[in-house]
Amino acid sequence: MSRNASVSRSRRRFLIGTAGAVGAGALGALGLPGTAAAAAAVAATGTVYIASDSTAQTYNSRFYPQAGWGQKLSAYLTSNITVANHAIGGRSSRSFIEQGRLAAIHQVIRSGDYLFVQFGHNDATVSNPERYTSPADYKEYLRNDYIRATRARGATPVVVTPVSRRSYNTATGKFNVSFPAYVDAARAVAREEGAPLVDLSAASRTYLDGIGIEASKGIFLWLAAGQYPNFPNGAQDNTHFQERGAVEMARLVSRAVAGLGLPISDEVVPGAPV
Repeated sequence: MSRNASVSRSRRRFLIGTAGAVGAGALGALGLPGTAAAAAAVAATGTVYIASDSTAQTYNSRFYPQAGWGQKLSAYLTSNITVANHAIGGRSSRSFIEQGRLAAIHQVIRSGDYLFVQFGHNDATVSNPERYTSPADYKEYLRNDYIRATRARGATPVVVTPVSRRSYNTATGKFNVSFPAYVDAARAVAREEGAPLVDLSAASRTYLDGIGIEASKGIFLWLAAGQYPNFPNGAQDNTHFQERGAVEMARLVSRAVAGLGLPISDEVVPGAPV
C-alpha cells in the first residue's frame, strides 16, 4: 500500500447513519467550526451505503429485540468506515428505485464509497404488484441502476444475495435456498458485470445448518409471550432477525467482504463483538 493511500485511510471518519451521509451543516451542529467542518467533510470518505429491505434495516428501541444486519455491520468495520444504512422494510429492487431511495444515495455517494445492495424478499411477492419484480427485471435493475450507475459515480457496488429465511427440509433438517431464482440472478449479474459478490444466501444457510433448526429460533424473531415488552404476544417470524441474528448475519457479511480484495477488505475487524 502506498503512503498516500495509508494517509488517506487514516483520515477517514466513522459514523453510523440510517438516512445517509453527514454533510457540513451537520458537522457544524456537532461543534466543528466552518473551515474545520469543511475539512472534515472532505476527509469523511469510505462510506458504505446499504440499499436493502427489512432484513437489513435499522430499528429503533420500540422494536427491540428486532434488528437488521445493516444495523450491526459497523461493529465489524474499523473506525475509518462510515455506514449509512438506507435499508427499509417492504421494498424491492424496483420500488426502492421508484420511490427515489436509490437516487438519494446516488446524490451523495462518491469515489471511494461502496453500495451494498441486497434485495429479493419483496421482489418475490407475486401477490403484491407494488413490490413484485420478476427475476429477469430484478437482474436488469441490479445491472443498470445499482451496478453501472453506481460505478458511473466512482463508487463500488457490492451485490449481496438475499439472506436465508427460516425455511428447512423437515426430512433432512437442512435449510432451503430462499428465493433461488433471485439468488441465481444476483450471482449471474455480479459475474457478468465483474462486480464484487457477497453470497449471503449461501453463508447464512451454512450457518443455520450448523446450529440446527431449534437453535435457529434464537436467530430469527421467535419470541415467547411476555418475553419482551415490545412483543407482548410473542412472535414466530421466520424472516426477520432478533438482535443475535442480526449480529451473526453482519458477521457473515463482513467475513465475505474481508475476502473480496477491496480496499475496504482491510478495514474488517476480526472476531465477533459482544
